[in-house]
Amino acid sequence: MTDWSPAPAPPGRPRYLAIADALETDIRDGRLRPGDRLPPQRQLAARLGIDFTTVSRAYAEAQARGLTEARVGRGTFVSAPAAPEARPDAARAAETDLSMNMPPEPADPELLGRMQAGLGYVAANLVPLLRYQSPVGSEKDRVAASSWLSLRGMVPRLDRIAVTPGAHATITAILTLLARPGDRILCEAVTYPGLRNIAGRLGIGLVGLEMDGDGVLPDALDRAIRQEGPRALYLNPTLQNPTTITVPVTRRLELGEVLNRHGLPLIEDDAYGFIPPKAPAPLAVTAPDLTWHIGGLAKCIGAGLRLAYTVAPSGREAHALAQALRATAVMPPPLSMALATQWIEDGTADGIRRFIRAESAARQRLAAEMLEGQDFAGAEHAFNLWLSLPEGITRADIVARMAGRPLGLMPADAFTVAGPVPERLRVCLGGAVTRDALREQLFFLANVMSPNAFMG
Repeated sequence: MTDWSPAPAPPGRPRYLAIADALETDIRDGRLRPGDRLPPQRQLAARLGIDFTTVSRAYAEAQARGLTEARVGRGTFVSAPAAPEARPDAARAAETDLSMNMPPEPADPELLGRMQAGLGYVAANLVPLLRYQSPVGSEKDRVAASSWLSLRGMVPRLDRIAVTPGAHATITAILTLLARPGDRILCEAVTYPGLRNIAGRLGIGLVGLEMDGDGVLPDALDRAIRQEGPRALYLNPTLQNPTTITVPVTRRLELGEVLNRHGLPLIEDDAYGFIPPKAPAPLAVTAPDLTWHIGGLAKCIGAGLRLAYTVAPSGREAHALAQALRATAVMPPPLSMALATQWIEDGTADGIRRFIRAESAARQRLAAEMLEGQDFAGAEHAFNLWLSLPEGITRADIVARMAGRPLGLMPADAFTVAGPVPERLRVCLGGAVTRDALREQLFFLANVMSPNAFMG
């Protein structure tokens, strides 16, 4: 019990209101804290030399203001401050980057409720989560990462797993371990634009490898290793961005055999590997001692988490990655990490993944309907199309005519590493856009690509 007495009442102010005012002031100034027990009413009345009724009215006024709460048989206690009502923020809802290949966003109230419930765990652990953390996540978070990675058929030792601050930062850190300015990295001839940006900033050259409908050609990989002296190979083998190619099992085994023969490290960006229900096993299963496997959460849960579950080729190399990440990003974001762990443990993460899987398939069907007759590559669970433009129409023409429309388009220039830049566009189908809005934008795109649109 707190030995509390109110400050003297100002002249002319009713005594019961003055007591409630003093209580409010002392709570605001920190002299009374949530959970503090106030003196019993008769005791305080005797101490102040006033009538019991006055104190009773003061306590009732304080309770009406939300300052206190009465607990039967226990007394009166200072209330915890009421949390402000959570409301959607229109300014945050408007923040989106249409140039990014985003998953569709859940709108189901039940799933959204489960997602929001996970924040209760984060709130209950808020203070420790504001501290500096391990650069590769706590054991609890790495255990959750191991559980998530098992969905891809991976069972690495815990000392090889690192929770990292997103695939982009992880690729950067790994490249600083494997290469130096002037070195070369192999990749697909048409590859993830983030890799191009990272390599350019690090002064690392990219060598694009010839591809077919199944991905990089094993002979092209073997030849480039012999001729270029590369430091590593980068691949995005499942629902590849932007071509939507998934490298089949046979080709993965052939690529793994080439890597093992030459001892060349592999950076496997498995950003989309968690989406298809029967995606081929990662190359990390074929060449575990050479592969840096990055299981990003941006595409299978949400980009705002800025998290990836990374498996290093060994515990020693995981330690080296930790030091590289400490120097650049310090640590993965603890609030996001705790939320992701809670979602994995309570099944919400898998619910989000299954929603993205089903909605992506529905949007691919919608796109096939709206762009019937056009030449494009797509895949059942991909977030985008790889669209070839009709003869005589350039990617600059389409980008200009679609400017200002809520449809994410990116020309092939951003992806092309080797060979001439084709007249192709990546068309994004995910993000905050609804199916009805997507239908409208794809209808407009189809009309824009009509030869008649460029006549006159």
